[in-house]
Amino acid sequence: MDRRPDAPLLLLDAASMYFRAYHGIPDSVAAPDGTPVNALRGFLDMTARLVADRRPAGLVACWDDDWRPAWRVEAVPSYKEHRVAADGGEDAPRTLGPQVPVIAEALAAVGVPRVGAPGCEADDVIGTLTTRAVAAGRRVEVVTGDRDLFQLAGGGDEGDQVLVLYTSRGIRDLEVVDAARLRERYGVEDGDRYADLAVLRGDPSDGLPGVPGVGEKTASTLLERFGDLDGVRDAVARRDASFRPAQLARLTEAADYLDAAPAVVRVLRDADLPAHDDALPTAVADPDAVARLARRYGITSSLRRLLVALGLPTDALPD
Repeated sequence: MDRRPDAPLLLLDAASMYFRAYHGIPDSVAAPDGTPVNALRGFLDMTARLVADRRPAGLVACWDDDWRPAWRVEAVPSYKEHRVAADGGEDAPRTLGPQVPVIAEALAAVGVPRVGAPGCEADDVIGTLTTRAVAAGRRVEVVTGDRDLFQLAGGGDEGDQVLVLYTSRGIRDLEVVDAARLRERYGVEDGDRYADLAVLRGDPSDGLPGVPGVGEKTASTLLERFGDLDGVRDAVARRDASFRPAQLARLTEAADYLDAAPAVVRVLRDADLPAHDDALPTAVADPDAVARLARRYGITSSLRRLLVALGLPTDALPD
């Protein structure tokens, strides 16, 4: 594959992508035996499109080994509470669950590394790999449908060493989030300030209540006025005269939440990850497994697209 000179490390928020694939493709898309494969096919097709369009030097599928880590729940008990199923697992569509291990099998067969860590969400894997790559002078592109990862955007002299490719409009129309976009859209200077904004604003989709009465615009204004979350809290402690009485009362009452939430919102930058090689594969890792998966699940076309995007031979695939 012909790579651009500054080819990045491409990090996939895998769960975000396969959920999007599942909901974007009807589960009537099925294997020869009728098993739904909409998430599987969609994930492989998305990955192929991203590799072809972004021409990365490295690729990692980042995995949720723990979608609701106990240490985050201990800090903020409502964290993702609304997503817990009756059996204690994640409340996910019935026909999605069986497809997830097959996605993992397909990645392994092709040779794309899949990285997770005990007690960590994919966000923490992404945060750690991004931090390592930036320290090594590499460019990074993060593919996600999760705004939490906007906290990683920016870096470098131009504020674009780390790009977050936000999938809200789909893989074909990615929103590119860098430092300039954070300033334009959210009025914050960098990813760290975006994380502060996210703490203040909260996020109902993650069970984070935020500070009552403090929405995105108010949070941005407070951060502009006082610099960062610590500055806002210092101003609350000294009862800065610029606060309206009701606003001061709400921020004061939210002290326990504001003590705990930053550690929940901020992704880990130093997770203990397994050793892996993020370079694009130069050969199909397991041709027999590729052939078997193609036949079993009727995904020959999707696997072919991914192999072609990676510059790998397709001769293992059935005709």
